[in-house]
Amino acid sequence: MIKVDTCPICKGIGFSSFLYCADHSVSHETFPLVRCDTCSFLMTSPRPADTQLAKYYMSEAYTSHIKDGKSVFDSVYLFARSFTLKWKLSLIRRYHSSRNGQLLDFGCGVGEFLKISAKNGWSITGIEPSEVARTNADPAVQPFILPSSTDIQEKSKTFDAITAWHVLEHVPNLNENIAELKGMLQPNGTMFIAVPNHNSWDAKHYAEYWAAYDVPRHLWHFNIQSMTQLLSAHSLTVVSVLPMRLDAYYVSLLSEQYLGRTPVVRLTNTLINGFRSNYLARKNKEYSSLIYIVKK
Repeated sequence: MIKVDTCPICKGIGFSSFLYCADHSVSHETFPLVRCDTCSFLMTSPRPADTQLAKYYMSEAYTSHIKDGKSVFDSVYLFARSFTLKWKLSLIRRYHSSRNGQLLDFGCGVGEFLKISAKNGWSITGIEPSEVARTNADPAVQPFILPSSTDIQEKSKTFDAITAWHVLEHVPNLNENIAELKGMLQPNGTMFIAVPNHNSWDAKHYAEYWAAYDVPRHLWHFNIQSMTQLLSAHSLTVVSVLPMRLDAYYVSLLSEQYLGRTPVVRLTNTLINGFRSNYLARKNKEYSSLIYIVKK
């Protein structure tokens, strides 16, 4: 196990206990969340060593590495993903000056976003450390998916658009990865970063059962303040913050399952709590998940 001794955002060395959360989807172990006493950034600590993290993804329950739904939760996830893929592509068109060019999807999973991007004229590259995900990727995009950024950096290749859809919360070397992504971004390029938001109403409502804590796979737990501060330290600017409204429903659905609700109660609460979280976020912008539009 690794205990975080320095906050990756403010370099603070004091931490306070915040929550204890169970890994409901794979190991059923319990992991602590701690809060930085200086900047209030949340992190999972202690957590498994980097060499041990892969085993916590080795489950059919881990949805981001699947292509076919085998349960109601998989089916809901895949339905939501099919809808959001086109929406994500429309965001890139809106916030990047060119409608195509070089696109890097960091943590691309099975490559579904790469597929739709390629069909719409982008030259694609993906980075995915999981061998399982790379193996499950569509043969059409497999040749474009790399296990790490090493080859890209050696060739000094840069990108017009870099996407990281729900990835940064997983990476052990947070600042190193941000620096790598910045180095691969064209001077006028745009980065799109999506992460859960622990300041959302659904996070506070479900507390230790909030599915987006997803310990120990999620090592870092962001809000608007911590993400903005992290990017600013790398001379990156957040030009806009956008909601991912469907996430409030999907996260509520999983959280209700973790609470052991009956199917009828689970569905009812999911609809009510997903709606309530989004409704309350209209004023404070604290949606369940957020996309940060980032420029150099």
